Amino acid sequence: MVFLGTLMKYTIMPLSAWIVCFVLKLPTDLMIGVILLGCCPGGTASNVICYLAKGDVALSIVLTSVSTLLAFLATPFLTWVLIGQTVEVDVIGMLVSVVNVVVVPVVLGLAINYFFGKQINAVREIFPAISAAAIVIIIAVIIGTNSANLKQSGPLVLLAVILHNGLGLAGGYWISKAMKLSEIEARTIAIDTGMQNSGLSVALAIKHFTAVAALPGAIFSIWHNLSGAFLAGHWSKQSVSDPDENKKPKKTGF
Repeated sequence: MVFLGTLMKYTIMPLSAWIVCFVLKLPTDLMIGVILLGCCPGGTASNVICYLAKGDVALSIVLTSVSTLLAFLATPFLTWVLIGQTVEVDVIGMLVSVVNVVVVPVVLGLAINYFFGKQINAVREIFPAISAAAIVIIIAVIIGTNSANLKQSGPLVLLAVILHNGLGLAGGYWISKAMKLSEIEARTIAIDTGMQNSGLSVALAIKHFTAVAALPGAIFSIWHNLSGAFLAGHWSKQSVSDPDENKKPKKTGF
């Protein structure tokens, strides 16, 4: 299950990004941003959305963790495969950046929690707020830096982001259902597939490409939470039973 979900994450989203760029004929900088976004791992927001959608939260956390740990290889390689013939991609530099931005903080966080768990309990609850505030500031800076570009290409970027996110959610769900997975598993994989670590794509775009390339990731940060919340609201209204309990038809759907 974890292998299948991770495989869909690193196939559906990169290919969907390429298709969206091709269909919309995006300018090079925006194409880089969308492709880079599609090659990133899952975002932690998917775990919250999965809970609200009555999915398998444990599976969601594992899928996000595995895709994140594989990102230092998968993200640079897939980016190079999809746009390496169009622009220069510093694969080694991106690998190092992913390790510094994702792997090192995760390892440090686990180590601090293991060795100083009792000491940080008093302030543990403020960390999510700090994280959210940091993300908001980063998004604001990116959008402010690209204010001139937004006037010209904002609607196009938003359309690309909506299509990309929608293809990921729908692809993850319907492929899972086609493979006879349960409703809960299909929901979980759909959410994990369609929601990206857009913060990582923004960081990589700024460091290795251009500020304009960071724009799709910044807008995606906002949009995928909105679409995820809408989808969770839709699914939360539908009862989900254990597939082994009975064989009665259940109301399901994307």
